[in-house]
Amino acid sequence: MEKGYKTVMLNPVDSVAVALSPIPAGAAVEVSCRGRRFTVVLRDAVEFGHKFAVVPIRKGQDVRKYGEVIGAATRDIRVGEHVHVHNVEGKRGRGDRDVRGKSS
Repeated sequence: MEKGYKTVMLNPVDSVAVALSPIPAGAAVEVSCRGRRFTVVLRDAVEFGHKFAVVPIRKGQDVRKYGEVIGAATRDIRVGEHVHVHNVEGKRGRGDRDVRGKSS
């Protein structure tokens, strides 16, 4: 197992970790967070600052990073997959989803 890849996962409820350096597809990385440990083989190359799944995420399920919901999966995401705009729809700042109606 490659020990040189650094990642961050700040909350044990997170479904993703963040790469702190580029990590190639096929690399096995260890992720740990407050007693939770994951060994993840990356299915995709992940660039610095990008996310990858540490647990399976089902379509429609919330994606959590740093303990916060950052979006919902637009399809099933397997452990080790790159998690980004191609498979997650953001939930923050969605003016198109404003339910308050028109202003008077």
